[in-house]
Amino acid sequence: MEEKKVKKQDSVCTVAKKCGGCVYQGMPYKEQLKRKQKQEEQLLKKFCKVSPIIGMKDPYYYRNKVHAVFDRDRRGNIISGTYQANTHRVIAVEDCMIEDKKSQEIIRTIRHLLKSFKIKTYDEDTGYGLLRHVMVRRGFQTGEIMVILVLGSPILPSKNNFIKALRKEHPEITTIILNVNDKQTSMVLGEKEKVIYGPGFIRDTLCGCTFRISPQSFYQVNPVQTEVLYQTAMEYAGLQGKESIIDAYCGIGTIGMVAAKQAKHVLGIELNKDAVRDARMNAKENQMNNIEFRQGDAGKFMVDMAKKHQKVDVVFMDPPRAGSDEKFLSSVAQMGPKKVVYVSCNPVTLARDLKYMVKHGYKVEKIQPVDMFPFCDHVETVCLLTQNLA
Repeated sequence: MEEKKVKKQDSVCTVAKKCGGCVYQGMPYKEQLKRKQKQEEQLLKKFCKVSPIIGMKDPYYYRNKVHAVFDRDRRGNIISGTYQANTHRVIAVEDCMIEDKKSQEIIRTIRHLLKSFKIKTYDEDTGYGLLRHVMVRRGFQTGEIMVILVLGSPILPSKNNFIKALRKEHPEITTIILNVNDKQTSMVLGEKEKVIYGPGFIRDTLCGCTFRISPQSFYQVNPVQTEVLYQTAMEYAGLQGKESIIDAYCGIGTIGMVAAKQAKHVLGIELNKDAVRDARMNAKENQMNNIEFRQGDAGKFMVDMAKKHQKVDVVFMDPPRAGSDEKFLSSVAQMGPKKVVYVSCNPVTLARDLKYMVKHGYKVEKIQPVDMFPFCDHVETVCLLTQNLA
C-alpha cells in the first residue's frame, strides 16, 4: 500500500523541471535511497563499511522552513514561488511536496492580501516595489509559527491592519517580523529587522530539549530525521556522564545540549553571534548548568586549546558544506580526544576530512548515512572516529 502511495505522489509536482529544487522528483523513494547509498559507498567505503541509509517513513512536506519569493507574471498577476535553477526568474509554486503544508497556506494567504492592501511586489531589475520574500518557520513539536516579511524598504503600509487580517486567517501564527533587505543581493534576509507581533522567536523541541529559534538562526529543516541523526551521534559517542566534550560549529546548541544530558561538561563554539546568544538562552531555559558557549572561529579556538595542552574526551563536529579545515583538524589530532563524532552534510568534503584524520592517528569505526532531504541529492552522514592505538 505504502509503495503505491509513493508512486502515485512521485509524479504530482507540476513544476519539477522548471524549479530544479528536487533532482529526484518522479523517482520512487526506494530508488532515491539506493542512489544515495551508492554515492556514500563510492566516497566512503575505503574508510570502513557504510551502514544502510536511514530513510523516512513519510518523505513528504518535511521542511519546517519555507521560503517564497514574490513577483508578477506577464499578465501582471502576483505570483509566489521559487527561483528557477541558476536564474532570477520566479517559478510560481502552488503546492511544494517537500515544504510544510501549513507554511505554504500562510504564504498563499499573504499573496491574496497584497492586492487589497495595495502592497507592490519588489522588482529586482528596477529596485521598485516593497515585498521581496516571505519566510515561514514552524516548530513541528510546539506548533509555534514565525512569519518573516522581507521588504525592500522599512515601512509596511497599514501594518496593524495587515497583521490583523493575516492572523484572522491564521490565528496559529505566534510571531511576525519585518526584515529589511534594501541591497542588490541574492541573500534572502537583510541585517535590519523589527518585531511587529509576538516575541520575535519561536520554540521547538528536539530529543527532549527546547530550542529558541530566531529569524537568522540555523536549525535543521527536517526535524523528524534530525532526531534520528542526533540519536545516532549520541549512540556513537557512548557517553557515560563523566566526559568533557567540545561541540564545534555548535549553532544554537542543538547537539551540545542533547549531549549535555549525558556528559560532565560541554563547551560549544560558534562564529555567529546571534546563534551564540540563542544557544545561551537555550541552555538557561533548559536549566543546563554543565554547558557553556563561546563565540569565535572553531579552528582558532581549538588551536589555542591544543597549545595549552587542554584535553577533552569527545569532539562533536558539524561543519558547513565546505567541511572543516586543516587548522581545525590538526588541532583535534593534537588534542587527541578518544572519540570524534563527525556529522556531515557533504560526503565529498567528509571523505577529504576523514583522509586527513586517518593520516593523523585516527581510524573510522562507523559510518551512518541519514536521508534528511528526500527528493533532493543532499545526504547527511554520521561518522565515529577513534584513536588508532595500533
